[in-house]
Amino acid sequence: MLDLKGRSAFAFLTEPVGAALAKTGLSPTALSVMGLLVSGVGAVFIGLGELFIGAIVGAIGVLTDAFDGPLARHAGKASDHGAFVDTMSDRFGEIMLFGGLIVAIVDDPSLVILTFFATTLALLVPYVRAKAEARGAEGRGGIMGRAERMIVLLLGVGLTGLGFNALYITLWVLVALTALTVAIRIWRTWFQLTE
Repeated sequence: MLDLKGRSAFAFLTEPVGAALAKTGLSPTALSVMGLLVSGVGAVFIGLGELFIGAIVGAIGVLTDAFDGPLARHAGKASDHGAFVDTMSDRFGEIMLFGGLIVAIVDDPSLVILTFFATTLALLVPYVRAKAEARGAEGRGGIMGRAERMIVLLLGVGLTGLGFNALYITLWVLVALTALTVAIRIWRTWFQLTE
């Protein structure tokens, strides 16, 4: 999962950007909110049927999530409040992008149903982790963290915007792998709590 492993692998990119942003005086919370707003703009484009543009704008919004953590560390502003805002902006941003897609595909019931399940499962991933951690378990695992979900979703939306028929396979992949991730987290948490 990029959420756990990839960020350290890309630290050579994110840390210098975080350090540079810290010099501007920008707060990590402001960056999180900016990312949410940009994701919202991307969702609007997607909802209007401008899938390629929406995917690009949405990706820019999602990418800011890679920089608010390094910014907080370099600015010495890491806090529980900031972490909470970051988590909430992640969830709302994800919901908006899925929501924009539902508006764009509202005339295709099968795609709407797939998007509904993809959204629901996406929200269950952090929910299971939060419940597990509240009870002293780890609650991690699986292959579809937020970063992976957004890569798959926005890639599929962008390709569809370029004329490729990619939405069905994109949504099936999201549903299947996100369901697997939820199942893995539940299974691991169950056994951690019984140890």
